Amino acid sequence: MLADDEAGRLYSKAEHNRRLQEAIGRPRGSIEYKHQNISAVLKGLGEDWIPGYKPAFNYQRSLEDAVARRLSAHPAWLSPETRLSPSETTGPSRVREAPILWIGPPPTLSNAPPPDELEKMQHIARRFDVAERDARNRALGRPGEERIVLHERSSLTAAGRDDLAQRVRWVSDQDGDGTGYDIASFDADGRPRLIEVKTTNGWERTPFHISRNELLVAEERRRDWCLVRLWNFAREPRAFELRPPLDAHVSLMPTSFQASFDA
Repeated sequence: MLADDEAGRLYSKAEHNRRLQEAIGRPRGSIEYKHQNISAVLKGLGEDWIPGYKPAFNYQRSLEDAVARRLSAHPAWLSPETRLSPSETTGPSRVREAPILWIGPPPTLSNAPPPDELEKMQHIARRFDVAERDARNRALGRPGEERIVLHERSSLTAAGRDDLAQRVRWVSDQDGDGTGYDIASFDADGRPRLIEVKTTNGWERTPFHISRNELLVAEERRRDWCLVRLWNFAREPRAFELRPPLDAHVSLMPTSFQASFDA
């Protein structure tokens, strides 16, 4: 149902519920609530869920493992291209259809979910290392970077700066990783914009991975560097920007250590 919903294909929640009632002998309300539980786990895993099944976090821990196993058994689901209808995958790239994004404000304490709900989502994200999963998923990261490249070029063109739009470079694609940013762009006044893109299919608070080198460049080029967080990518991409110092916006936690042998 979720794949059909994201691709805009028709489906019937009622028919799906009826078939489950026949298969497992549970009442309609119980099945609906279990789908809300699944939505809660998907949210914690940095994934989308079916509208109408609002996440409900009162579930057994075993459900987290069941949903994670399902995603592991179908890794292609984590690629945005596999979540489109056949006409969309064979036609023009959806990334190229709407290049200008609305860049909203970053999440704050004032719009945080209730503490219990936030704690459960953070637990799921840590347990299954959602940040590292998204960071390694090039089928997600590359389309996200492409989306921001097109956004930057279109924004400069709309501001009457075709000259700058033509000079926007997809650095990670042309030069490879390691520069500490993915895109070299400009503000309308010509000032450089060094953009690191972090993409997720999940909600705006899905944790993300950032490298030591990216943090170093953010500090050294503080005036020019920014992080664009692209979220809800599979359904309706949205974004916000974070500027250095990053620890003013997010909690930075070390996730790996260097091991060496004493002489």
